[in-house]
Amino acid sequence: MGAVIPSGTYSRSQVRRILKIRENRLRSFERNGLYESPNQFGFSDLVALKVLQRLRQDRVPANRIKDSLSSLSRKLPGIERPLSQLKIVPEGRRVAVELPNGRMEALTGQMLLDFETPRPVAPLSHTAGRPMVERLQEAESWFRRGLDLEQQGADDDAAIEAYGHALELNPEAAGAWVNIGTLRYRRGELEQAERCYRQALSSSPNYPLAHFNLGNICEELSRFDEAINHYKLALRLQPSYADAHYNLALAFERRGEAMRAAKHWREYLQLDSTSPWARIARQQLGVLLQITQGGRQTDNAV
Repeated sequence: MGAVIPSGTYSRSQVRRILKIRENRLRSFERNGLYESPNQFGFSDLVALKVLQRLRQDRVPANRIKDSLSSLSRKLPGIERPLSQLKIVPEGRRVAVELPNGRMEALTGQMLLDFETPRPVAPLSHTAGRPMVERLQEAESWFRRGLDLEQQGADDDAAIEAYGHALELNPEAAGAWVNIGTLRYRRGELEQAERCYRQALSSSPNYPLAHFNLGNICEELSRFDEAINHYKLALRLQPSYADAHYNLALAFERRGEAMRAAKHWREYLQLDSTSPWARIARQQLGVLLQITQGGRQTDNAV
């Protein structure tokens, strides 16, 4: 998709500068109902706007883009923001989406023969004779089966197998990757768990839980800088993520950065003041405040 897009939160003017997009083009996206701009833009907003830029540069009509996006949201369960959740590309004057089994025309749901030929050859996303919608629905059923097995206290392998069936049907099911990773993590299989979490983020880069869990893995492996980065990404995506504040505070303590740790203990206590973990947070914050009293700690809290 071209240049790498940085992560974070951005103003409208910063978005225009990063994407090299003119204000009148941004307004045209909004006016045509292709995009509703937020007050602050996140990573997923930048991805979505970059996709829109490419579609319009390839002269795909605005009304066709709008209809195609609506069609994808109807056809694919769980897809609410196609521009950032799917890999959307121009196909001549049409909109296509790249799926595990090939490229599909977004408006009609027809599979395309190959990446160079825009001629539709099959109805509604068939793979081995089965419609894509049906495959995604069955994948969701297997995912829920995995959740039920976990809640029932079944053997981990049974739940992993159920999630595996979901992934066979839908390799982009980030939730299934995360849940397998968590089961592997609980069994001490850190390398396997890390691969699962990274696969989840490959499918869904804006998944706070995947960033948080990957941060836990990195912290256990003493890769503190990487752990802190993933905790921060989780918080950018979900600022009210109390556990991420908690773990970020611990990670900063381990690096000897008391002021940064104190900031996140305070943030955690604002979100969770009654749990047993809150008592530990208060104790840690009290110790850090004694250490930093009088300005002996000078690192800048972030």
